[in-house]
Amino acid sequence: MKKSRFTTEQIIGFIKQADAGMAVSELARQNGFSPASFYAWRAKYGGMEAEDAKRLKELESENGRLKRLLAEAHLDIEALKVGFGGKTLAPQRKREAIRRMCELTSISERRACRLAGLSRDAFRHEPVPTLDTQRLSARLFELAQVRRRFGYRRLHDLLNTEFPNVNHKRIYRLYREAKLGVRRRRKAKRVVGERQKLVAAAMPNDTWSMDFVFDALANGRRIKTLTVVDDFTWESVDIAVDHGISGEYVTRLLDQAACFRGYPRAVRTDNGPEFTSRAFLAWAQRQGIEHILIEPGCPTQNGYIESFNGKFRDECLNEHWFTSLAQARDVIADWRRDYNEVRPHSSCGRIPPSQFAANHRTQQANNAVTFNPGLYQ
Repeated sequence: MKKSRFTTEQIIGFIKQADAGMAVSELARQNGFSPASFYAWRAKYGGMEAEDAKRLKELESENGRLKRLLAEAHLDIEALKVGFGGKTLAPQRKREAIRRMCELTSISERRACRLAGLSRDAFRHEPVPTLDTQRLSARLFELAQVRRRFGYRRLHDLLNTEFPNVNHKRIYRLYREAKLGVRRRRKAKRVVGERQKLVAAAMPNDTWSMDFVFDALANGRRIKTLTVVDDFTWESVDIAVDHGISGEYVTRLLDQAACFRGYPRAVRTDNGPEFTSRAFLAWAQRQGIEHILIEPGCPTQNGYIESFNGKFRDECLNEHWFTSLAQARDVIADWRRDYNEVRPHSSCGRIPPSQFAANHRTQQANNAVTFNPGLYQ
């Protein structure tokens, strides 16, 4: 709107002269304005005093300032929604947000940096990783390619020997930057029924859990693997590989394992024909071993071996293409050795199961010496 050359007090004076009886045309000719302007002024300022007009002008000015502030606030809110979409604190995310705000909205770089809480210098000059960080990232990527189902915590356990002063938060940051995250598998929803309580083992050789895992060779012929796990130490007692494994075959394998480890107090199995055969039941009775059978259709009651079999499938069977039975036995034996002696296990305090078992044996020996009654006689 074009600004008038007359002040508010002058306009109100013109209106009062016209109200006193002076003709509008004569008033307009004397002061140099058009009658249309006069009638517009009377519609706006009619019946007002000079103080009222001054107060109205101040309100109009304040209203315009508030409208500008509101428009700027809405623009800031829109820019923050475009840039962030949620709470974020990392400088890398802030740089990405500033770029999106500048590209998708009309705000300036300076204003976007102020909204994101990052200086313009920090936005324009991204940090360059040090040589140690580059070496750590390369080693992390290399391990992640070898052990594809490992998360950042297990990778951190493996890197502890090479990089002892690096904590898990730094590994997690590099892990996310390299996009090494493992996709989580969705579990099928099933009706939850009454479950049998899974009692934890109290010592090594207390309970062995066992089950079968199936795979196939390159020529399509099926192979069958028997997996046996100690529930207390999480060690892989044995993994037998063959085209067919009967109940009598299972008993021979368990006798061989017992030559080095001793017989367990109990074994936990499902209701497969190999574990309910006469040969297996007679073996358990002859050795005085309790046979724990889970309920049909309840694999969670055999959770120790199910957890082990999941790792076995993901890290060994799904990562190799077997061309012969001999090759399958060699690869699976190497994986079992790595699982027992190298691979850290979260349930063992993030150390390999064999080391956990050795620590337990040492502790038990020390306790036996400390509390030996013969030493005090």
